Amino acid sequence: MGRISTCTRLVHAALPLPSSRYEAPLAWDGELSAAQAEAAQAICQAVLDRSELTVWAVCGAGKTEILFPAIAAALENGERVCLATPRIDVVRELAPRFRQAFPRVPHAVWHGGSEERGRIAPLVLSTTHQLLRAYRAFDVMIIDEVDAFPYSVEPMLEYAASQARKEQSSLIYLTATPARAWQLDIRRGRRKAVIIPARYHGRPLPVPAFEWCGNWRKRLERGRLPDNVLRWVLRRLEHGKQAFLFVPRIDELETVTRLLQRVNPTIVGVHAEAPDRAEHVQAFRDGRVPLLVTTTILERGVTVPNIDVAVLGAEDRIFTESALVQIAGRVGRHAAFPDGDVRFFHHGKTNAMVRARRHILRMNEEAKKRGLLRR
Repeated sequence: MGRISTCTRLVHAALPLPSSRYEAPLAWDGELSAAQAEAAQAICQAVLDRSELTVWAVCGAGKTEILFPAIAAALENGERVCLATPRIDVVRELAPRFRQAFPRVPHAVWHGGSEERGRIAPLVLSTTHQLLRAYRAFDVMIIDEVDAFPYSVEPMLEYAASQARKEQSSLIYLTATPARAWQLDIRRGRRKAVIIPARYHGRPLPVPAFEWCGNWRKRLERGRLPDNVLRWVLRRLEHGKQAFLFVPRIDELETVTRLLQRVNPTIVGVHAEAPDRAEHVQAFRDGRVPLLVTTTILERGVTVPNIDVAVLGAEDRIFTESALVQIAGRVGRHAAFPDGDVRFFHHGKTNAMVRARRHILRMNEEAKKRGLLRR
């Protein structure tokens, strides 16, 4: 909304919003797994009851697809639906998928660079910041990646989502990494939730390997990468397998990118302030970039079929349990490439690293107990 001060005049138009019913709006003809179908039914019931539901689903479980039946039912009833997420990259990734799934339904995409922001439509995809533009507009509010920054630390965004909903509406939270307090509430039955511990293709989540790399920051100051990190990169380049390399800070990203470009000039780095971030990410998706050096800005929202992932400096406090689980979740998402390497290079293990691996192992064990893994 641009810069706003306490003396800025805000105008609210209390006009009735148009609504239309759409017969059979869903064009997606895919098939849900048993776990997906169970979650989709729970979401449909929450939309029907205008109630709240948390969907705790592992990275790559197919959270987007499980929303389709409930969204279709809402649109058939003439209701307005908003899917909001904290990260603009996630909005950009989801928009074409929803246009393909609901081709006859008018869409609006709200983010800082969109000309459609603020335009009311039956189906809106928005960053959580842009929800400040709406008041009592939506019958169904879906918050994806509810644990992600900045939504997880900014009460104003939770307020914006609350104000954008109608007083009688449904609220669906989606997350692969709920806050520890939420996890406890779910396990104790204090928060209504449905859990999907397995990916749609039925293969277990790749488990991170920990690998010590010494004082990597001193190595960077001397213009060198740790030997094992460089070997890991060269192996990916040799085999033609794309990879993410996550680093803690922008200055370190720039140094690592320069060093790696000596090996392969097509390697690029992206961070939140990079002006050509969208172009580099798209080039990576298209396969024109073999390795992308990035910060946690891309821990979510970018999906590449066949990929490996490494974290340099996994001991840094920026890499929380949630961030590390999300980073590991970039690997093995596609049914044709369900495996891959997840490597946490570190200068000393942290509790966050241990909890992240335990989180992934626990989900794999839960999926095995429920018979959701293929033999």
